Amino acid sequence: MANLLDKFYRFLMGLSCLSMLAAFAAIMLGVAAREFGWDVQGLDAYAGYAIAATLFLALPGTLKHGDHIRVTLVMQRLPARAQNLLEYWCLIAASALSSYLAWFACRLVWVSYATHDVSPSADASPLWIPQLAMALGCIGLAAAFVHALWAHWKGKAFFDVHAEGELAKTE
Repeated sequence: MANLLDKFYRFLMGLSCLSMLAAFAAIMLGVAAREFGWDVQGLDAYAGYAIAATLFLALPGTLKHGDHIRVTLVMQRLPARAQNLLEYWCLIAASALSSYLAWFACRLVWVSYATHDVSPSADASPLWIPQLAMALGCIGLAAAFVHALWAHWKGKAFFDVHAEGELAKTE
């Protein structure tokens, strides 16, 4: 199961890279369009959708690689048992919060789809389409936190980083 989740995180990271390229293309097309006097409707909105997709889709992969900010200053000063309890508390809280965020994001996609909500900008795109990336990234983040909690429970490493910040190989 852990291997399948790791592949899912890498898949989302790949989609994030494609979204970043799409944002770059939309921005460069907008720059070129202004230079040549063309009027391309909605490019700013599409660049914004792609940037949001880039950020949300990268959440689980960056968590797995240890790139999220973790405040370890307090944890390093605690005894081992207290560190373990604090780690459990943080992972449980993060799992709950990210699961709620994923549920809310999926609900937002459904409501936008059901009410035929469209973008107020010039592109008038159905909003559920760009919101899918947000929901998918939030689902991935929730899965990653639950995965981290499970790995901690089993005594296995989840984060791909050593304390020094070097990448490590996990099982």
